[in-house]
Amino acid sequence: LDITEPDLASHLDRCLGCQACEPVCPSGVAYADALAATREMLAEVRPIPLAARVLNATMAEPLLRKPALFAARLIRPFVSLLSGKSKLGYLFGMLSSTRPWSLNGGDDLGSGWDTLSIAAPENALDRQTPVTLFEGCVMSGLLSHVHAATERTLSANGFVFSDVPGQACCGALHGHAGQKEHAVALARQNVAAFAEHPECIIAVNSAGCGAMLKEYGKLLAGDPLEQEAIAMAARVRDVSELLAERGPRKGKPVRLRVVYDPPCHLLHAQGIADPPLAVLTAIPGLEHVAHADAEICCGSAGSYSFTQSELSREVLERKVKSILAVEPDIVATGNPGCIM
Repeated sequence: LDITEPDLASHLDRCLGCQACEPVCPSGVAYADALAATREMLAEVRPIPLAARVLNATMAEPLLRKPALFAARLIRPFVSLLSGKSKLGYLFGMLSSTRPWSLNGGDDLGSGWDTLSIAAPENALDRQTPVTLFEGCVMSGLLSHVHAATERTLSANGFVFSDVPGQACCGALHGHAGQKEHAVALARQNVAAFAEHPECIIAVNSAGCGAMLKEYGKLLAGDPLEQEAIAMAARVRDVSELLAERGPRKGKPVRLRVVYDPPCHLLHAQGIADPPLAVLTAIPGLEHVAHADAEICCGSAGSYSFTQSELSREVLERKVKSILAVEPDIVATGNPGCIM
């Protein structure tokens, strides 16, 4: 088909990019690479949807992102009552879902932390490993309490943190939309920043970011920073991978029924299935239950919930019904879009 064929664009716009097709393809076709390349070509012949352009521009530029997410945090405590089925109500619901919370019922995660604290390993000094946390855009702006919990848990398992200044958005939103030049620019900034700390493992608690960072060598192929990008990608690890390798150390009892919903970019893109379950089963008293549609996308898929809102909600409805069927107390997942 010619790249200007309308049906080509309309069908590819509806693809979630969840990569669930890849593990089951008997020929091993790299659909994600083909989709990214084709969307890059499409971006040259027709405009990228306005919602995606606005979102991507805001996330890429700190001067826009920081005040926008600051304003979002200010209104976040008050928007839950405004959530609903309209596009604006859907957005309010997503924002409300990023609020810090506690197992003790409060809104502050810290208020319940003493109950859940994990003692430092007896041999922590013998197994300390230097690590740094990839901050990201949405994670640092709306889910900084998850960053804090990540650092506490990794520290209790023998990891020593270093801060890496100069980080940028990972560029996943831009790459998925066909804005390769923007994704490359952000990748260069991150590669340069992390090159200053070559001894550190790069821990990631956002599946979409982790999948993108691990592809930096491919994204910067032929670039002057290609070798540095390959070296950086080799140091990227999902937080569940790091914890599973360490045991992880058992915490205090949490007697809850928890269903784990794997993010597509963790399960399909990175092939990480068992480590998150190992982390959950290390919590005494916790009951892990599975649900039937765990391998199916939730419908978020970056900016998909904005650009294809009706299809996104159809996918989400199936996921929600499957989760509710097992009656969990908690739904655990490892990606901000999936949480929202």
